[in-house]
Amino acid sequence: MIDLRLLREDPDRVRASQRARGEDVALVDSLLSADERRRSSGVRFDELRSEQKALGKLIPKASGDEKAELLQKAGRLASDVKAADAEQHEADEETKRLLQQLGNLVHPDVPVGGEEDFVVLETHGTIRDFGAEGFEPKDHLELGEALGAIDVERGAKVSGSRFYYLTGVGALLELALVNAAIAQATEAGFIPMLTPALVRPRAMEGTGFLGQAAENVYHLEKDDFYLVGTSEVPLAAYHMDEILDADKLPLRYAGFSPCFRREAGTYGKDTRGIFRVHQFDKVEMFSYVDPADAENEHQRLLDWEKQWLTGLGLPFQVIDVASGDLGSSASRKFDCEAWIPTQGKYRELTSASNCDGFQARRLSVRMRDGKKVQPLATLNGTLCAVPRTIVAILENHQLADGSVRVPEVLRPYLGGRELLEPISK
Repeated sequence: MIDLRLLREDPDRVRASQRARGEDVALVDSLLSADERRRSSGVRFDELRSEQKALGKLIPKASGDEKAELLQKAGRLASDVKAADAEQHEADEETKRLLQQLGNLVHPDVPVGGEEDFVVLETHGTIRDFGAEGFEPKDHLELGEALGAIDVERGAKVSGSRFYYLTGVGALLELALVNAAIAQATEAGFIPMLTPALVRPRAMEGTGFLGQAAENVYHLEKDDFYLVGTSEVPLAAYHMDEILDADKLPLRYAGFSPCFRREAGTYGKDTRGIFRVHQFDKVEMFSYVDPADAENEHQRLLDWEKQWLTGLGLPFQVIDVASGDLGSSASRKFDCEAWIPTQGKYRELTSASNCDGFQARRLSVRMRDGKKVQPLATLNGTLCAVPRTIVAILENHQLADGSVRVPEVLRPYLGGRELLEPISK
């Protein structure tokens, strides 16, 4: 959530942010009104309680008619205090409810617009000319089936559409990717973490995934648990309700977890293969930093993602995601999109988001710098979303005979193997 003081001092900035996101601007005025009611009812309650306490001291000293009159007044005052307390509680709850609906403030440099209004910041690598090499590229599913690496038919039989098995070299390729990603993150100073896949509502709500993203979240109603769509959620909640020493920041974690997404609203989109699925594994970077260092950390996360994709030999572009395509918790987001030959376009592989103090306020994660205690900043960045990375590797590194070159960075984790070869022609 945003700082209420900022809302009071500069509501036009908050309105502009809401407008850039394509969200309800009237929410700002409703929140301002609720906050004013919360504060005025709090003052009213404090005044009545002070009067009540003063009266309580007079009653024992009074007698006769005076005491009877004071007792009568005390009764009326008790009723007023109770009503003021109820009004204060109601206004406080309304303020919290509205504040939870408000997205993070959009960074001033973010391009304004919808999904297609991103700005390309950088392009890396060379797109292969398969025609010049004398063959038509196969898509990842055809390659994966020939390699004995991907089985979507049995995945659908067992679990339904958008589920799959990674088999043989496919399973080994996932393990190689995860190990290589964790090795890079560890070398960069991240603490490796295996995180829970089930979290309580506060963790999911605190990271901002029960707002606009709620339709894509799996909820186990009987137990009131949520299946995480990213280890960002348990990593953000790891220090929930804690105060961290400023001199120990940044704290960086690299979480590996299964991820679950309903993919609501994507009917008929990316239905072939394993590009868009309901369950996948991912290595996620997560940072707790001093707010003053948040923008620098955002660039560092992006640099680590670029290092990873360059090491895999993938052509990719970096985009500045437009305001209307940001998640509610991000003030700015950079995506790295890899070239997918058979689609003839770049597709998202990694993201790096700066959430400033938005998640930290909701989860009550603060930092102590001397005597000052304040919310810190949180950032997250995907290092390796496994299925999409496999898609990009298979398609970009395929050879005419259906075999696939193994990126050098992965070979130590595949027994030195340089090629994945079809098990059948």
